[in-house]
Amino acid sequence: MKHQEVAEAISTYKRKQIFVNKDLTVGNPAGVLWRFCLPLFGSIIFQQLYNIADSLVAGKFIGESALAAVGNSYEVTLIFIAFAFGCNMGCSVVVSRLFGARKHNKVKTAVSTAMLFTGALCAVLMLLGLMLSRSLLRMMRTPEEILADSALYLDIYLWGLPFMFFYNVATGIFSALGDSKTPFIFLAASSTANIALDILFVTALGMRIEGVAWATFICQGVSCALAVTVVMKRLARLKTEEKPRLFSFPLLKSILVIALPSTLQQSFISVGNLVIQGVINTFGAGVIAGYSAAVKLNNLVVTSFTTLGNGISNYTAQNLGAGKTQRVSVGFRAGWKMVWLLCLPLSCAYFFFGEIFLRLFMDQPTSTAVQTGLTFLRILSPFYFVLSLKLVADGVLRGAGMMNQFMIATFTDLMLRVVLAIVLSHTALGATGIWCAWPVGWCIATVLSLFFFSRAFSLRKERNA
Repeated sequence: MKHQEVAEAISTYKRKQIFVNKDLTVGNPAGVLWRFCLPLFGSIIFQQLYNIADSLVAGKFIGESALAAVGNSYEVTLIFIAFAFGCNMGCSVVVSRLFGARKHNKVKTAVSTAMLFTGALCAVLMLLGLMLSRSLLRMMRTPEEILADSALYLDIYLWGLPFMFFYNVATGIFSALGDSKTPFIFLAASSTANIALDILFVTALGMRIEGVAWATFICQGVSCALAVTVVMKRLARLKTEEKPRLFSFPLLKSILVIALPSTLQQSFISVGNLVIQGVINTFGAGVIAGYSAAVKLNNLVVTSFTTLGNGISNYTAQNLGAGKTQRVSVGFRAGWKMVWLLCLPLSCAYFFFGEIFLRLFMDQPTSTAVQTGLTFLRILSPFYFVLSLKLVADGVLRGAGMMNQFMIATFTDLMLRVVLAIVLSHTALGATGIWCAWPVGWCIATVLSLFFFSRAFSLRKERNA
């Protein structure tokens, strides 16, 4: 037994040294997750800087209407981000399992299969997006004064879809191999460059909304090229006994089992957000601008928790692939503590100092815009503790391939938020009623996610006893 342990340790050490990959199936679960997830958290901070920088520069250097236009278009871009996220998760979870099981030949086949599928999907979505973007904006009841800017921003964004899609797949592969530091480096550099280009194009070149969009396009393109190049070189070093196949329908099916529910989850959330955005748009440009700034801040937190949940999905998938089920529950508890440590400062910052953050996005804002954003943050921020717990449980469910349970909890949250937002907006609460719908959906969905997680892994313990 000891010889086997020594051999496994040597094998793990070699993989770490040669490939800069991380075996998540060995070591103290809490320490493993902290070292793996902290770079992921840093990555998502820089990822969000893309959208935050666009809104910040638009609001500060162009005007409140430009901020409203970027925020309005952002809700449409979330639909495409949902598909990219699905490709990321499908590839990441499947590759994690194969890597944990030491099936390197299938790892390479899974990656090439995911890349080919992603390319085909992206081409279809680009075509549909370019044809239907204005129709979507009109369906959202976009005010005429921001319609032209919203459409211009969205059109440029759509031409950059391949960069976003392939970058997401590349980062999913990095995470599956246990490397969360390399994508962090790429994002830190490209996000910083994006802020600089935003300011250069808008202030020095006078490009207004199109300058904000082209800055994002250029920086995403560079980060995509670097990420794909490095991940392919990393995979080339993985030794295999035979030449891997370029495409596999069984592996595509495995990827889609994870990708489709993840995409549907994000897509329906995006569609739900479009419906909510349509309701918000009836309250005028001031409310739209305040919401646009506040929702960017909120999405920074939510996406951070989601990314940490994705890290827990990789951890779960690797350990289940290696047959180490008992480490999953320990990892869940470690992840829970980790996200709550992040929740405390973020919730306090938004609740007590929300106006300071909001004013970063707006130059001479109206009182309506400031009050709207402040009310939104003060209603939602105390419930980040609830939401973060749900997203950790969701990470385990997704890593374990329990997509039906994952979807039930997610759609419950979505339906409650959409229905309540519509209903409460027509009461005396007005726009404030829309923000009140979020915590209700989060709380009920969290109960469901925890129930599914607890039931699944208590049953596994009984079978293993």
